[in-house]
Amino acid sequence: MTRKPRTLALDNQLCFAFYSVSHAFSRAYRRLLDPLGLTYPQYVVLLVLWEHDELTVKEIGERLFLDSGTLTPLLKRLESAGHVRRMRDKKDERQVRIHLTEAGHALREKAEEIPQQVGCVLGISADEARALTQEVAKLRRRLHDSATLSHDT
Repeated sequence: MTRKPRTLALDNQLCFAFYSVSHAFSRAYRRLLDPLGLTYPQYVVLLVLWEHDELTVKEIGERLFLDSGTLTPLLKRLESAGHVRRMRDKKDERQVRIHLTEAGHALREKAEEIPQQVGCVLGISADEARALTQEVAKLRRRLHDSATLSHDT
């Protein structure tokens, strides 16, 4: 009797490996972010704003691969917590700009240790984390490009 290849075995699926890692990351980050009163999605929004303050909702969405319908509730919660202000763009009223508040800027200092703490949990060096991040980003670009190509045809 010949054995069929296990191509459909769950443990052989790269997509499931990323899916399950995503859940594990969420749990790990929850322990680090709860004391700051942040969820992981709020944290990544703040990461973008800590790099470049006063971005439009669209610019933040492009950076995080999120649509405005997903992003707007996150921004409203960050605004309610006092971390950001949403303001209409003076040049284009259709655009909403997101500004860090003083509290939002101050939160950065409290979050400064999180990447190192995650590195400790993972047991990898900063260089290994950077290399892995670059490889995953390459995969994301390929998937994004593939989806864009198949959507355009």
